[in-house]
Amino acid sequence: MSGSHAHGAGISSNKMWFATAITFAFCLGEALIGYKSNSLALMADAGHNFADSLALALSAFALWVATKPADNKRTFGYHRVGILAALVNAVGLAVMAVVIFWEAIQRLQTPEHVQSTPMIWVALLAIILNSGIAWWLASAAKEDLNIRSAYLHMLGDAAASLGVVIAGIIIAFTSWFIADPIVSIIFALLVLWSSWSIFTESIQMLLEGIPVGMELNQVEQAIREVKGVLDVHDLHVWTVSSGLIACNCHILVAEQSVSAAQKIQAEVAHELEHDYKISHSTIQIEVEDCGGHDHTTQSDHEHEHKHAH
Repeated sequence: MSGSHAHGAGISSNKMWFATAITFAFCLGEALIGYKSNSLALMADAGHNFADSLALALSAFALWVATKPADNKRTFGYHRVGILAALVNAVGLAVMAVVIFWEAIQRLQTPEHVQSTPMIWVALLAIILNSGIAWWLASAAKEDLNIRSAYLHMLGDAAASLGVVIAGIIIAFTSWFIADPIVSIIFALLVLWSSWSIFTESIQMLLEGIPVGMELNQVEQAIREVKGVLDVHDLHVWTVSSGLIACNCHILVAEQSVSAAQKIQAEVAHELEHDYKISHSTIQIEVEDCGGHDHTTQSDHEHEHKHAH
């Protein structure tokens, strides 16, 4: 069955492209100043800003692709492109963190002179830029894993820039140049931590696992509690993409008219949508006969609930 599914993240791809351009322009200037001031922390922050611009560009592309309608080959549309974008972003963050960590270890062994003033001022500008974009993405990040991956990129870099400011202040007052690689190591660990949840959740979605935070036994119990449902089996719940959850199951009901059974079916679909945000449910009804055997009285009955995500 095909149909289009609008993703209501509230962020357009054009706005994401604009944020990408601003971030990319800033990272070029930050990298240049970091190189001239010999600050690994500042250059690492510029590298993360560059990764941020790539993450934003990838997210913008995914948002655009997700607007393409479903077709005969992709009946759920192109929403999973966003999950792939989130996975790539998470892997990119991890790789960058490892590189920064390695460079910082080298500098711990051989500390180098660092100019603190450029570190402080450029990092302050980075905090303002990244915090602003992160704030702009915050509300949409709650509902969309793709945007959340970009959001964590920006939030992580704002935190890293704060670390650069602190390192710059320490160096300015104490000439303790080792503060630069120490901040870089902390930054690398922060990046790894922020990327892990995105990585695991995107893998969970690609493996068609149950949504994070949802318990299958609770869903089954909710179906059993619907009046008229005697039993439920062959229950499957999976995530198509952020905000798009699907379910199919068989429910057993007492022998009754088709219209009465369909009312039970509709109530089950309503409960799934209301309590668990399952917007696509395929529910097959099986009727218990007088001999205690059950048989299917209707072929697959599908309830599909579309709303803007």
